[in-house]
Amino acid sequence: MKIGEKYKGTITGIKPYGAFVGLENGTTGLIHISEITTGYVENIYQVLKIGQEVEVQVVDYDEYSKKASLSLRTLEEEKHHFSHRHRFSNSRYKIGFKPLADSMDTWIKEGLEYLK
Repeated sequence: MKIGEKYKGTITGIKPYGAFVGLENGTTGLIHISEITTGYVENIYQVLKIGQEVEVQVVDYDEYSKKASLSLRTLEEEKHHFSHRHRFSNSRYKIGFKPLADSMDTWIKEGLEYLK
């Protein structure tokens, strides 16, 4: 089991601090309440139910105890991820540092004049 892997599982128990999940590979894990969804979860019992099928992502794994820390939130955020954010720049012109190079001589002259 590696961090970042995705598994299907079933909710086997719910406590105020998180939900226990039995994974398809026989491992058990915990979805902490902060990893259930983006934002605040007031009542975990209204969000998850025992026996509910879930897809989770591994955020940590203890090889000694064979227990995993799981997340639903990371998969939720992955679905809403925008592949390209609009930036207010002129990067689409592919001009690199040319405007700086063109202005450098003028800036050096102005700087030297200022220092005199």
